[in-house]
Amino acid sequence: MSTVLKIQDLTKIYTDQAVKQTVLENVNLEIDEREFLCVLGPSGCGKTTLLRCIAGFEEYSGKILVDGEERKTPGTDRIMVFQDFNQLFPWKTVEKNIQYPFVIKGIRNKAELHEISSEALKKVKLEKYAKYYPFQLSGGMKQRVAIAKALALKPKIILMDEPFAALDAMTRRDLQNELLKIADEESSTFIFITHNIQEAIILGKRIIVLTKGGEAVCDKRNTMERPVTPASEGYGALWQELRDALYIHP
Repeated sequence: MSTVLKIQDLTKIYTDQAVKQTVLENVNLEIDEREFLCVLGPSGCGKTTLLRCIAGFEEYSGKILVDGEERKTPGTDRIMVFQDFNQLFPWKTVEKNIQYPFVIKGIRNKAELHEISSEALKKVKLEKYAKYYPFQLSGGMKQRVAIAKALALKPKIILMDEPFAALDAMTRRDLQNELLKIADEESSTFIFITHNIQEAIILGKRIIVLTKGGEAVCDKRNTMERPVTPASEGYGALWQELRDALYIHP
């Protein structure tokens, strides 16, 4: 597979009242097309900042290239799904939330907009909720809509910042299964942040562990056949290796 994302010497420094804090320092990373990468790491190691830089939400030094072209600002080739349930416009219905970016692009044909939102909602099994408003949805359903909104734009890269962290265990597992199916069917590359080792093993075909400054102290290919469970051959050894990397390099 070809490389879709290349990060070269990425450094991000926050300055607050003359106090400088280096969050990411000389980060180098290459991610292949259609790869599902899970990123583990302790709080404060720069995981979210890394995603925000890739998305174009932060200023930084170094280079971020998508298909060989440098990206410094946000674009529909990189879409971010946040942990917060309230990332939808509360005054718009589910379908209108999905259609909004296309309306901004100048698409006004109602049939075309309906087709876009219907196709996206079908992928997350929410086609019956098109006319609902966000306040009428559960947290898990809101995250499904956020994923559908991202998928509708057909981005090269989908960035997911702990999107299931606040969900109950059963809903989280259901969404993990749905996301795996979506990833198999879509051409997008997924970069998924999590604090949960089990979630990383279930979802990731590649798993990296970051430590302070965004240094990758572990970079593993997950070759286990899906669906992965704790009973899968090799699960225990990989779980222990990732745990050791997290705790040896806090």
